[in-house]
Amino acid sequence: MSCPRVAAARCLAAVLDGQSLSRQLPLEEKPLADNQRSLYRELCYGTLRQYWRLDAALKPCFSKGLKRRDDDVRMLIYIGAYQLFHTRIPAHAAISSAVDGCRALNKKWAAGLCNAILRRCQRDGEALFANLPAAAASGHPPWLYKAINTAWPEQASAVLAANNSHPPMCLRVNRLRGDRQQYLQQLAQADIAADACQFSPQGIRLGHAVGVDALPGFFGGAVSVQDEAAQLCTSLLDLQPGQRVLDACAAPGGKSGAILEAEPDLSELIALDIDATRLERIAENLHRLDLAANCQAADAARPEQWWDGKAFERILLDAPCSATGVLRRNPDIRLHRRASDIAELAVLQAQMLDALWGCLAPGGILLYATCSVLPEENEQQIRHFLQRHDDANCEALAVDWGLDREVGRQILPSQEGADGFFYAKLIKQ
Repeated sequence: MSCPRVAAARCLAAVLDGQSLSRQLPLEEKPLADNQRSLYRELCYGTLRQYWRLDAALKPCFSKGLKRRDDDVRMLIYIGAYQLFHTRIPAHAAISSAVDGCRALNKKWAAGLCNAILRRCQRDGEALFANLPAAAASGHPPWLYKAINTAWPEQASAVLAANNSHPPMCLRVNRLRGDRQQYLQQLAQADIAADACQFSPQGIRLGHAVGVDALPGFFGGAVSVQDEAAQLCTSLLDLQPGQRVLDACAAPGGKSGAILEAEPDLSELIALDIDATRLERIAENLHRLDLAANCQAADAARPEQWWDGKAFERILLDAPCSATGVLRRNPDIRLHRRASDIAELAVLQAQMLDALWGCLAPGGILLYATCSVLPEENEQQIRHFLQRHDDANCEALAVDWGLDREVGRQILPSQEGADGFFYAKLIKQ
């Protein structure tokens, strides 16, 4: 039987080498016992959220650098330090488990190094983190720390803190199966603490994360797991019976399900995604909800390859983006994303906007969304789009959430609230 700390070290070493956490996490989790998986995931997610702090503080503790093939040892030490500073795990357990982990990795030579560094962490405590560069102290790469402070000088400290927090687990109640108040009562009967979300009428925020098998009626389609910010798309689309709707970049299908729940009498919903394997997730999610869509594997930026020429009354473009609004859910982004990626993503977003605009019927709505907090992907992107298209208006959003950006509305991540998200509602004249 594998050890959760060793499995976490292997997982994070692979992430450090370029693998995505979402891909690597289940691979290393498979050999673990059910009662070990919660700790394993906490160590992976938590250590990555604190990676830049730990890396800056602990690097001077290594008398000489480790080779790349020994990244698993380095991550085992970082995991031990994470346990010492950010969990209630006893210090002796955090240290001894890391030392034993070196042997489990067949690297007995590293046991002394691991013990020495973690003993120093125990001895010096928070003094290890004194005088770190501001970016490292915040837990962010320098380019992103600067970008957030430049874009949101008044809110930056709150955004940075939210990025390092545990994200809330939110549910979307399937309005075709029941209402929110009824489901809150079911959760109370199951002894699961929960409250209604502030802005989404179907949203519920749990007091603590639980497995979906603990959620009443989950496998019968009563609820879906979806952050509150992502749930807001359906009201902005102003869905009506008989409309033809496109959900571009639809995987894993959360918004497709929300659209069909909000308006079950659409003439058609096409769920589009460039990755054919991810279409399977859409089909699985819709099947659980007993809903159906026309799922197609295609590039939204190349409608000549898939569009039948029949216009859509509504288009949702949840565009590929930096995902800087969901860092707490995807902490490996801090290691993989680069400043140069933002301009490349902005080009792709513009291509998709221009291509899909031609598929929209006159009077129709194209709802542009990202889970980014960077203006280059959001308000600046929409301003440039409006300059290119005389037949486009950006409608002001009469809502009580987010920050008004003149073109669109920005939600910033908060420790108790929603993820970072941007919406702009484009109307075709």
